[in-house]
Amino acid sequence: MSDVICMVSGGLDSCVTAAVAHSRGLPLAFLHVNYGQLTAARELRAFNEIADHYQVSERFVANPTHLRKMGGSALTDPSIALPEGELDREGIPVSYVPFRNANLLSIATSWAEVLKARWIYMGAVQEDSSGYPDCRESFFKAFNTVIEEGTKPDTSIEIVTPLIHLSKKEIVDMGVALKVPFHLTWSCYKEEEIACGHCDSCLLRLRGFQQAELHDPLLYRVSTRISVE
Repeated sequence: MSDVICMVSGGLDSCVTAAVAHSRGLPLAFLHVNYGQLTAARELRAFNEIADHYQVSERFVANPTHLRKMGGSALTDPSIALPEGELDREGIPVSYVPFRNANLLSIATSWAEVLKARWIYMGAVQEDSSGYPDCRESFFKAFNTVIEEGTKPDTSIEIVTPLIHLSKKEIVDMGVALKVPFHLTWSCYKEEEIACGHCDSCLLRLRGFQQAELHDPLLYRVSTRISVE
């Protein structure tokens, strides 16, 4: 049985989080959730390649369909345009999937109960994210209470978010220290072959690598230079 469930989307943050868990020497299980996001196939490929890299054999891919059917997000509804080049906007962007992390964590908690896992590692980032409300530290503290109240009395499961207060630069730096396979990760919201270089996720990633003064191994359709001030 695995002690840790790592939620691995295939992106930069989740891969660094998996590396943190791996560095602690505990048995790992990897969870990937395909909730109908536009780049689902590419993210699944990244998930499996990252799992291969860390030699994690215990994997589960969940395929809930309700978030895509509900819509309301540019990540799941092709009719909603993804914002481009707007990292400094105010408010919650249209790429926010309503209450997504609660849905994902519910799946992770169910599997953790089955595996008798002690921890759920998730690569949520509050400080340098797109402003999603379900990426706040207070949300995860509240969800830990939900887990405590809603699972069997002998269950002890805790959500761990090791990157929650880090910037993208600090995440990249941590990844370098942990020898993370950046080339296996995928961050783009729009494209599955060559990253677009314009969406929020691409821009945040590019800014992190630029601030860390490192080369991003992903290929981009455009060469975007981000202000690092």
